[in-house]
Amino acid sequence: MKVAIYGLTCQNNTLEYILELLDELHKERAEIYFEKDFYQLILDEQNVGDFPTFTESSGLDTSFDMFVSFGGDGTILRATTFVRDLNIPIVGVNTGRLGFLSTFKKEDVRKVVKEFVAGAYAIVERSLVEVSSDSHIPEFETLNFALNEITVSRKDTTSMITVETHLNGEYLTSYWADGLIVATPTGSTGYSLSCGGPVIAPLAKSLILTPIAPHNLNARPLVISDETVIKLKVSGREDNHLVSLDSRIATVENGKEIFVRKAPFTIKMIEYTSESFLKTLRNKLLWGEDRRN
Repeated sequence: MKVAIYGLTCQNNTLEYILELLDELHKERAEIYFEKDFYQLILDEQNVGDFPTFTESSGLDTSFDMFVSFGGDGTILRATTFVRDLNIPIVGVNTGRLGFLSTFKKEDVRKVVKEFVAGAYAIVERSLVEVSSDSHIPEFETLNFALNEITVSRKDTTSMITVETHLNGEYLTSYWADGLIVATPTGSTGYSLSCGGPVIAPLAKSLILTPIAPHNLNARPLVISDETVIKLKVSGREDNHLVSLDSRIATVENGKEIFVRKAPFTIKMIEYTSESFLKTLRNKLLWGEDRRN
């Protein structure tokens, strides 16, 4: 069993659960690797032993059985930039707040190993979106994909922007808004949801177009096939706008055509039998909390 461990911060309560995970992994005689910067944060708190490390560009390969992310959903989104197309299954231990992707409570961290060894899980493939442009945009050359969403939004202005939108070469509309979100089913419970978009099951073959604070009030979120190629072109009072890929942001000149489509690879997530998507919806969105149920 070969396991990679990653996180962005290491506070005292996080360290406690990392030690529990290590103890459980040692029982299984697992090979354990830490992300280099995260490992240093841990060593600054406590000497946990000598472990090999990996970085965003080296140290990971297809031989790993599991990638454990300590943090919130943002940490998992960052974890995808390490895993990329290596097909290493990811599981999240939630040390944050809401946690739609990081479903395991930190108090149950030992179950991450126990249930994996027992085979009480399924591997779910999550689709991603990628961005490209006919113009040279350096930020899109390497990490040009996102697990949750790709968003175009205004920059250096409080004025709305206009997002001219085509689907498979056919004109759809021009959104007058603060921006436009192109979300995956995974991202349907993220930024898109907070802007009025629908919740979509993770395995649905769909993408969501969700306008951000649209001025044309008849503009509504639109669910489309994930085989659609989306072309966007932004205009507005400023010279530039922002394009964000999950938490990574690039500045793009207005008028450049941007293409968004489903990425050619998927991210594998470990879905434990005890932590299903529907259970997460009930727990995180409080579905079923109505006293009449």
